Amino acid sequence: MEKKIKTLGSLTAGPMQVFLDQVDLADGQNKLRIKIDYPEAAALLAFLDRDHVLLVRQFRYAVGHETLEIPAGKVDPGEDPAASALRELREETGYRAKKLEPLFTYYPAVGYSSEKLTLFAAAGLVRCSEIEDQAEIAAVEKWRISDVLDWIHSGRIIDAKTALGIMACTSGKAAGWLSEVFPE
Repeated sequence: MEKKIKTLGSLTAGPMQVFLDQVDLADGQNKLRIKIDYPEAAALLAFLDRDHVLLVRQFRYAVGHETLEIPAGKVDPGEDPAASALRELREETGYRAKKLEPLFTYYPAVGYSSEKLTLFAAAGLVRCSEIEDQAEIAAVEKWRISDVLDWIHSGRIIDAKTALGIMACTSGKAAGWLSEVFPE
C-alpha cells in the first residue's frame, strides 16, 4: 500500500484537481505520484436500430484532432448517472431515448485518475431538438456497428469508452437487451 507523505503541488481547473504527491511504498521507497480528481461521468450508446448507432464528432485538444465518440459528459452534482446520460444525449445529439439500460461502471484511468464512468445503452430514439453543445460537437453521425467495430480494430476509433461500449453491446448482457428491444 502507498501512503501519501505530502502534496508537492496542485492545480485546479474547473471541476478537475491535479495533485503531485510524494508517497511511501510498502518497501520503504519514496515515489512521486500524479493524481487527478475528476467528476463522475456517464456515456451511452444511442441505438437508432439494431445495427446503427449515433456517434459525435468533436475536436479533442489533448490528442490534437477530431474523434468519433459516443455521447458522454460529466455528471452534475446531485445528478443520477442515468439522468446525466440522457441529458448528454439531448445536448450532444438533439435526441431523447425512450429506453435506457445500464451496462457497467468502470474507472477509465485507475493509474492516475479518480474518474468513474457509467456506461448505458439507449434505444427508442426520437429527435427532439437541435444540438445544444454546438461549441463542442462538430457533427452527429449515424454509423453501422460493424463499421465502428472495424474502426476500433484499425485504430480509427481511439476513444476507450466508445470501444468498450461497442464491444460490450456486441456480446453478453447488452446483446441480449438489444435482441429484446429490436427483435428480428
